[in-house]
Amino acid sequence: MVRTEWGSTGMSGVMTFAMDRRRALFLMSAAVTAVSAPAWAGGLISAFAQAVSAAAQDDESLAAFYRERSYATLWTGVTDQTRRQSLLTAFDTAQAHGLPTVRYDVSALRDQFAAAQTEGDIGRLEVAMSKAYLAFVRDLSSGALEPKSIESGIKREVVRPDPAMVLFAASQDEFDGFLAALPPASPEYARLMKEKFALEAIIAAGGYGPKVLASALAQGDTGAAVVQLRDRLVTLGYLARSFTQAYDANIAEAVQRFQLDHGLAADGKAEERTIAALNVDADARLKSVVVAMERLRWMGNAPRGARHIWVNQPSFFARVVDDGKVTFKTRVVIGKIGKDFESPEFSDRMEFMVVNPSWSVPRSITVKEYLPMMKRNANAQGQLQVIDRAGRVVPRSAINFAAYTPQNFPFALRQPPSDGNALGKVKFMFPNEHNIYLHDTPSKSLFDKEERAFSHGCIRVGAPFDLAYFLLAPQSDDPQGLFKSYLSTGRESVLNFVTPIPVHLVYFTAWPTEQGMIGYLNDVYGRDALISKALTEAGVVLPGLQS
Repeated sequence: MVRTEWGSTGMSGVMTFAMDRRRALFLMSAAVTAVSAPAWAGGLISAFAQAVSAAAQDDESLAAFYRERSYATLWTGVTDQTRRQSLLTAFDTAQAHGLPTVRYDVSALRDQFAAAQTEGDIGRLEVAMSKAYLAFVRDLSSGALEPKSIESGIKREVVRPDPAMVLFAASQDEFDGFLAALPPASPEYARLMKEKFALEAIIAAGGYGPKVLASALAQGDTGAAVVQLRDRLVTLGYLARSFTQAYDANIAEAVQRFQLDHGLAADGKAEERTIAALNVDADARLKSVVVAMERLRWMGNAPRGARHIWVNQPSFFARVVDDGKVTFKTRVVIGKIGKDFESPEFSDRMEFMVVNPSWSVPRSITVKEYLPMMKRNANAQGQLQVIDRAGRVVPRSAINFAAYTPQNFPFALRQPPSDGNALGKVKFMFPNEHNIYLHDTPSKSLFDKEERAFSHGCIRVGAPFDLAYFLLAPQSDDPQGLFKSYLSTGRESVLNFVTPIPVHLVYFTAWPTEQGMIGYLNDVYGRDALISKALTEAGVVLPGLQS
């Protein structure tokens, strides 16, 4: 009886492929035929090559790869053992990365090896291995999902690996190095993966323990709810093990650190929002981490920029990062909740700032918000100029606003530079098709709020002048004086950056903090919930979770 056995030596994933003498001779014969003979030998194509050709016909890159190498084996030949073991070991890591393991099912591939009896069986197995390999490389290097198919606000352009290059890499000597370089190399990805392992262990042990059963707690309180708060903070890593039953200074400091990491007002008081965040279960946190890992894979290994601007929307902060260190931070306001207003996610390059900007009102705002007002009162929003198609200002008295609909309104609206301009005194431009940018605002009070989703989609900056000075510093000995020389004219003018600055509008509800923890933020737009659902539907299985 012919038998094929596969074994594993623990988490190292080191695989062995044992077979009896009869089986070894059979596979060697098939491999030699595939490697040494052309596709057509004596007018007849080998059974192995026929099977490979048929199995690969739905993937032109794969079919071309095997044609060009005269159907030589990549995985199933006797001399392919090292490469095969490397790939199967890599497949074993798929669950650790939060990937859909069903796409590269090692158990199914083992079963195929065990059941293979003919050259045709081996040819089909050869292609199955290659398809699994292509899917694995694609998913691990650039994400298992297509972001644009999940939510329209995710505009991120994902760079997918070239299948021909991926297949070529498998045939080279440095295959192990190629596999090792697939996941994002960023330190954040490694920290998120470590958190994933920790959360899985917590879930396996029963979770975080009892929730904090109180609506609010503050320093000086005592009782069972304070003990629950204490134990929760210990489990979460914010408080050293303690036996106190009173809300003391140590607990207040731990609460404050927790609040800083979770986008909450850091006052050390455990009020409603803080207790709600403390009571989130480990399984929900695990889902957030896995979604964050997928989002990082969408960004790939492309450099973010030695200096770049990082706007994590759920955090309501923009940060300037220099060589991996946050060097500037400011509060921001993001788009309000609603399909037409939510800030999108994408990356671009900031090329210039506009000082004393005029505001060209977006068409959607013009016809949906302002046209109805002007139908009722032609002088409504009087600070706005009405502009015709030739760019001329048209007196409102010359327009019968009631005669127009949102579809045929032929005018645009513009707000000239002023103290009350909706864009404030400066806007930071990275020209893009979404018409999104960072800008000042006259509505300063909104920055005092904990959750700051109030704009029409652009990012309003809490400290715009300070950001301008900071970004100009590398190109001027007096960045403040340079900026103010433009500002003082009152005229709209452009101030270019000598070196464009990469800007990333991102959306991470789980992200490593500067204090060494993982901070968790609210899913403001509900996007992470959609991604988590899509990952589950794609076949991602999280230990301890059913969905």
